[in-house]
This record gives sequence, structure tokens and C-alpha cells, in this order.
Amino acid sequence: MSSAPNTGAVSVPEAVPRLSVSGHLQQVVSHVKLGNLVAGLSGGVLSTLMLHPLDLVKIRFAVSDGLELRPKYSGIFHCMRSVWQQEGLRGLYQGVTPNIWGAGASWGLYFFFYNAIKSYTREGRQTELSATEHLVSAAEAGILTLTITNPIWVTKTRLVLQYDAGSSGKQYKGMVDALVKIYRHEGVAGLYKGYVPGLFGTSHGALQFMAYEELKRDYNKYRKAPSDAKLSALEYITMAALSKIFAVATTYPYQVIRARLQDQHNKYSGVIDVVRRTWRNEGGIGFYKGIGPNLIRVTPACCITFVVYENVSRLLMTQPN
Repeated sequence: MSSAPNTGAVSVPEAVPRLSVSGHLQQVVSHVKLGNLVAGLSGGVLSTLMLHPLDLVKIRFAVSDGLELRPKYSGIFHCMRSVWQQEGLRGLYQGVTPNIWGAGASWGLYFFFYNAIKSYTREGRQTELSATEHLVSAAEAGILTLTITNPIWVTKTRLVLQYDAGSSGKQYKGMVDALVKIYRHEGVAGLYKGYVPGLFGTSHGALQFMAYEELKRDYNKYRKAPSDAKLSALEYITMAALSKIFAVATTYPYQVIRARLQDQHNKYSGVIDVVRRTWRNEGGIGFYKGIGPNLIRVTPACCITFVVYENVSRLLMTQPN
């Protein structure tokens, strides 16, 4: 772009209006697209329905601290077989309702906020966002999403950790009953147990989205295509799997800490207490309990979610208004 000729006049820079926090929020909101919410929700719900039993196994492993308060499992398949024999198919899908609500809402809101923040950041620019900007945008979206959905995840964890097959031995009858009882007996603080480590956990989503965006951009650059060019389902799966494995390997310990804080069978005074007791009783390996079933579950779930999201969002965004 050519600049105006220098006429010798002294130019006075225009005052740039400073936006308040509410002003920034209004600008971000102006970039939201309902299609991102619907596409993310669709991917989250579908992947959860398909893979919930593995999530149940992961949580039961994560809170298995070697004490006598809960069943002991020797491995992934032993856990699934035990649940099937004692509780049947219903046992493997225990806690699925809040999981669907949580996963659907989380993925929908995450993509909703992430794309709005990303569009706001790119406004008026011709250049692509940097890896750091993708990281920050995803972290901000994660914090907003967690603040809205944490009560659902507490409820899901409580329902998944009801081990007794008999209804008389169960503390909660379902999602609504659990929400009401947690609020009645523990207040708002009970619904937000695990929120602090959850905030650290937003780094997981931020790292994953950063890696996913960078992989897509570099791959499209390699094949000399636009950075937002449509990929095949297999290519989306590859990008999603690599980014998820990278994020899980980096941030898994926080998930163990968060699950133990939300577990009704053990009482911890806070994050430091969980870290201290886990280290004392189990050593460093205790912070990686359940990572095997977690990787087996979240990698396919992530691939399903991202493939569904990319295709549904592209379909919705290309529809005439």
C-alpha cells in the first residue's frame, strides 16, 4: 500500500477510543456464530455416546488410590468386565446423562467462544494468527466454558463413582437429583469442586487447539493450499489425534487431581492436600493413573468431535442466511 506524499504539514494522530472491558466483550460477542455452537455440540454428543464406557473406566482408575474405599481393578479390561458382570450395560453407562450434557455444552461453547475470540483478534488484519495467539484464544475460551459447565462435571463424576449395583446403596438417583443434593449439602462450593485445577486444565485445550491449528496451517502450506482449505476426514483425524496426544501427555496429572477433589469417597482440603497425599501413597505414577484408558478414549473421541465439527460447521456456514 502506497503512503500519502509528505506535504510538510504536521499531522495530528487521531485519538483512538479506549474500550472498556464491556466494550471488548461486546465486540467479541459481535463475532459469535451459532453454527459453531451447533457443530461443536453435535460432535461432543456423538463422541460421548460412543465412548462413555471408556470414560467411566478412566475415572475409576484415576481415583483408585490403593485404599479400601472402592473396588480394585487390575487393568482396563478387568474393570470393564467387573462393571459389566456386576451392573450390566446400565453400569457401563452410569453418569452418561451429565456426560452428554457436559460434553455437548463444553464442546459447543468451546468452539463458540474460541472462534469468536479468534475472529475478534484477527479483525482488521491480513496476517494469520500466531501460535501464541491461538494458545491465548483457546485458553480464554476454556475458562469461559469451564465456568459455565463445572457443576455438570462434578455431577458426572459423582454418578460415575457410585459403585453399588443396588439402588438402595446409591446416593444419587440421577443428574437432577445429584445437582440438587450437592447444592443442598455442599452449596455452590460443592458444585465448583475441582474448578481451580480445572483452570489449569484449560491449558490442555489451549495446547490442543494451538497444535491443531498449527498442524492444519503447516499441512496446507505444504500442499500449497489456503490455510482454511477443507481437508479429508482422514486428514482431520490425523491432525486431531496428534494434537490430542500432545496435549494429554503434557497435562494429564491435573485430571487426576481434579477427579480426586470431586470424588465423594475421599475428603481433601484442597489441591495441595491431593498432591501431597497422592505423592506419599503412590509416588509420581499416581498422577498418571488412568492415562492408558484415557488416551484410548479421548483420542478417538477427539477425532470424532473434530471431524463432525469441521463438516457440520462448514455445512452450516455455507448455508444462505
